[in-house]
Amino acid sequence: MIEPNTIYFVGSGPGDPELITLRAKKLLENADVIVYSGSLLNPKLLEYAKKDAVLHDAALIDRNKIYEILRDSTKQGKLAIRFHDGDPALFSTIREQIDKLDTDGLRCKVVPGITAILGAASSLNLELTLPGITQTLIITRAELRTPVPDRERISNLATHGATMAFYLSVHLIRNIVDELLRGGVYQTSTPVAVIYRATWDDEKIIVGTLDNIAEKVNEAKITKTAIIIVGNVINPSSYEFSKVYDPQFTHGYRKANTDSSE
Repeated sequence: MIEPNTIYFVGSGPGDPELITLRAKKLLENADVIVYSGSLLNPKLLEYAKKDAVLHDAALIDRNKIYEILRDSTKQGKLAIRFHDGDPALFSTIREQIDKLDTDGLRCKVVPGITAILGAASSLNLELTLPGITQTLIITRAELRTPVPDRERISNLATHGATMAFYLSVHLIRNIVDELLRGGVYQTSTPVAVIYRATWDDEKIIVGTLDNIAEKVNEAKITKTAIIIVGNVINPSSYEFSKVYDPQFTHGYRKANTDSSE
């Protein structure tokens, strides 16, 4: 149900229009005002909007203008949504937007979407947490104009040897490689995948190692709108089978099959 006098922050998914949620599609179809992430959003998604919806490209306006549009539209009784690429919980600035709207007594609700790392993993048929390889996924971004705390520097995060995913950072691929190797766990042979516009019609996948991925990305002229995935889950030489589905493993829903020869 769409609630009145409520501003919705809606995740658009990774790009493929068919990977939007049913709730997000319903909100798009009913919205009077849509503030969307024009620099990252697949424009085909806006075809779900009704013909008389007023569209605002957030890439062309600042946070104060975005706030005013959402506030004023809602106070006028219109359904306004902030349409974010991927999932609103990651690298989206929703906290600063919601807090400011809350000071005006406006109610906000978040609608999740499939984030780009999951779209990228699906394009590669990857299991990002693979038994015997890693049970941890680290999502981060490289530092340039946007600083990160010292404890979250790539070289520090790399010491875990987990699967790592980088958003908004492909233009800094050489820096990332240097920092990952500085961590002392990943090797030059560690697999890396760069997925440009994951799940879009013009998706491009580049697979290499820390030794050659920067050169491959440079040759492909990829400088934005790409996810970087690092780790042995990309091309594992070996891994363990899940204990949950092991015939000889008992859990709360199934008893072990002691007759199994596996």
